[in-house]
Amino acid sequence: MIRALVFDLDDTLFPEREFVLSGFEAVDSWLRVEKAITGFAEKALAEFSSGARGDIFNRALSGLGIADDPCLVRQMVEVYRDHYPHISLFPDADWALDHFAPAVRLGLLTDGYLKVQQRKVAALGIADRFEAIVYSDRFGREGWKPSPLPYKEIAKELCCEPFECVYVGDNSAKDFVTARQLGWLTIRVRRSGTEWFAVSLDGAHEADKEIKCLLELGAMFQHSGHKTSPLHGANR
Repeated sequence: MIRALVFDLDDTLFPEREFVLSGFEAVDSWLRVEKAITGFAEKALAEFSSGARGDIFNRALSGLGIADDPCLVRQMVEVYRDHYPHISLFPDADWALDHFAPAVRLGLLTDGYLKVQQRKVAALGIADRFEAIVYSDRFGREGWKPSPLPYKEIAKELCCEPFECVYVGDNSAKDFVTARQLGWLTIRVRRSGTEWFAVSLDGAHEADKEIKCLLELGAMFQHSGHKTSPLHGANR
């Protein structure tokens, strides 16, 4: 019996690309005002779209003819991480949170820098749609997925046993391997165009089941024989 449905955040409930573009725009605005540098967002987006990761800011500045400046890049990273993002839920994620709320306990387990992830949740306005939210960064960097710490913590907060929990995520490198070891059911939502869409790993890292969008969750539970338990009032 499924009693808890726990979601990843980035590229599971909202498009991470929206956050990235929002961050580029925030840095672009800061550079224009503070450094009289223009054109950053366009260059950064081009680098991101070409597959660059990790050194996008350096590449974008170089493309603008600006010499390598570690101090400036650190300031840009701070602006990027500290900005209040303009992001929105996937429509099917909005549906899933409404659809499953009457039947199971909903949780959110997300990796990333604490303040960054908290701002994403605030911008999406979804905090009150979950009975428990676990930010793995509260455990320190060593507590990020695939550490077992955040999975154990959210199961505890939801008052559920591991075999009663489902984790829905997108990143096969870290989302599912530990959850499966702990006895959770795992579901991968493989959305076209997202960061991990084209990546497939070994059986230990992939989820038990795979869907294309969260609209498939209800039918998947019915067809696979899994049941959700209605949990209301004192019975919770």
